[in-house]
Amino acid sequence: MNFRKFFEKESSKELLERYFSFKNETRDLQPFAQIFKALQDEDVNELIDFLKSNSEIKENLIYYIKNIFENRAFNLSLTEANILSENAFFPELRKRILDKFLPPVEEANTVSEVISEVFFRDKADFKYIKKIYRQQSDELFKLLRLDTLIMLPRVKKELIFSMNILGWRVVGNALEVDVLKMAPEYKDFDNPFLALQKELEWYFKDFEKDNSIVLDSKNVHYKQIKIYLKQGFAFVNTAFKNASTYGISSKINLALLKIRQQLQRISEILELLVINKESDVSVNSKALVTSILEYKSHRNNIRDLVYDSTTLMSHLITSHTAETGTNYITTSKKEYWLMLKKASGGGIIVGALCVMKMLYAYFPGSDFYHAFLYSFNYSMGFIMIYLMNFTLATKQPAMTAATMAKVLSDSKNTRKNYTEFAHLVSKLFRSQFIAFIGNVLWSFPVALAIIYGLDVLFGYNFAAGEKASKLIHDLDPFKSKALLHASLAGVYLFISGVIAGNVGNRSVFYKIPERIENNPYIKNIFGKNFAEGLSRYYSNNWAGIMSNFWLGIFLGSTATVAHFFNLDIDIRHITFAGGNFAIGLYGKEFSVDLYTFWISFVTVFLIGFCNFIVSFGLSMFLAFRSRKVRFGEVKIINKHIIRYFLRHPLIFFLPIRSSLDESSKKLMEEFTKRTNH
Repeated sequence: MNFRKFFEKESSKELLERYFSFKNETRDLQPFAQIFKALQDEDVNELIDFLKSNSEIKENLIYYIKNIFENRAFNLSLTEANILSENAFFPELRKRILDKFLPPVEEANTVSEVISEVFFRDKADFKYIKKIYRQQSDELFKLLRLDTLIMLPRVKKELIFSMNILGWRVVGNALEVDVLKMAPEYKDFDNPFLALQKELEWYFKDFEKDNSIVLDSKNVHYKQIKIYLKQGFAFVNTAFKNASTYGISSKINLALLKIRQQLQRISEILELLVINKESDVSVNSKALVTSILEYKSHRNNIRDLVYDSTTLMSHLITSHTAETGTNYITTSKKEYWLMLKKASGGGIIVGALCVMKMLYAYFPGSDFYHAFLYSFNYSMGFIMIYLMNFTLATKQPAMTAATMAKVLSDSKNTRKNYTEFAHLVSKLFRSQFIAFIGNVLWSFPVALAIIYGLDVLFGYNFAAGEKASKLIHDLDPFKSKALLHASLAGVYLFISGVIAGNVGNRSVFYKIPERIENNPYIKNIFGKNFAEGLSRYYSNNWAGIMSNFWLGIFLGSTATVAHFFNLDIDIRHITFAGGNFAIGLYGKEFSVDLYTFWISFVTVFLIGFCNFIVSFGLSMFLAFRSRKVRFGEVKIINKHIIRYFLRHPLIFFLPIRSSLDESSKKLMEEFTKRTNH
């Protein structure tokens, strides 16, 4: 037996000679698949030349292609491929993951079955098809007599039928009560989706009467369908725009995305049917084939699903955090020193929290009991800071990043605007700087004073021995994972900002403040004024309370959960690091060498930098992505910020007046006005 011949791969010419030297009556897809696979390693021009010089094989191949596609429906490839099928994000995600790793069995006797069996066995297939499309498709389509495909009555019927299917699905999604609520501007107008479906039905009936009808851009059906499609897209755009006002759920977000995809598909199919000149027949025939293949190639695209499904939600989340972010950027000396005062209040509370956490460690109980105590300690402390209008410095980046991105996306991207933006960054940076100073400046002495007072009262140094050594050890970046743990805390700070935005969005979408204000039980028992006051309090504070509550849970439970899984993971936060530094020094009776003192001192601020840069970086990424600010601009923005810093370094730390103060103030005022509107 010749093993070499057995393992050799046959060329497309050899396969054509083997299968099509005679009139092959088979509908088996194996020959088609083998030829397509062989072609990927060959030059298509050689195939074209071979078919030109072998007319009998060419005719037999044309007969075979016509035979395998005879009576195969392709409406599923147009109405389902690369269009959302589920009504919620996670079911759709699960479906796409399952289909990617365990492809579904395609319905028999459909074009989808051919595509699945022949074309898409790996990712390289569609790349190869696109390559052919760009270079040799015209000649190949003409040679195989596929260039008049679009004029076949059966093909036109499938296309029109597909538009009708999509039209009915659009109507079903668009008439949902919650979807209609998103665009109240349309309540006094005729529903464009119902009008679209009626027009599609009339077109289908006219085609059934005379299937030789050729649609052109002057045809009344074409014009009417285009008008209703335009109105449908306007409805969807209005609904998305109103999400900032009314809030939105992930279900409605997905429903609107699905409607937009279906309208877009109807529009694309409609254009395939339009023949204005003779050359359009060949162009549209080729476009039909490549469109179907492209739809099928993207049918399980997880990246597109995640991007489309989360862009609007992240936009709404950052919109709600951006509204708060304006409060954290100081624009005058008065606001600068007021920020120091607020941060000092936050530092005093955190100093007490540091001592409380240490005392909780002495309570008898399991690790998870201690995790509960630590989480309670952090959460109640953070909520207290928030409600007393104090400032926790590291909570700022998640809020201010959204504000910065929104201001940048709303402004014109010119050199002047970039310079003004850089000045705005300097205001943000000095606000962060003075907040860090205020937090650490007070957390250190307050923690020291409390631990000293406990020592005097009880005659026992609670921070002595092992606890003091560990607190000091954790502030050495060379002996511990202080900076890594600080970065993890930055991630939690970012997540807490996301939670605040999400709670704010859901509050608006479900109209919770209005429900509280109009709740008959609250009004009857406590009175109308109490209901209105509770509604305002909820609207103004609930998102912040929940954000701080969960931040406390994250910070308080991380070490315990990590220990359960035998992982060396913990969190480090600048303000708590300052308080722990004081407790550690007291436990050591201030008897530490200069290296230990200074490395701990510096590490406190390095921890703050990691808290800030990670939280701010993640928040900026989310905000830029949600507002579709091009990431190519980042390099330009950084260049202007660095240049501005080198020219005016002190303005990044102190409230020094600048000629750009008025313009940046105006920028913020315009932003605030738009946000409030």
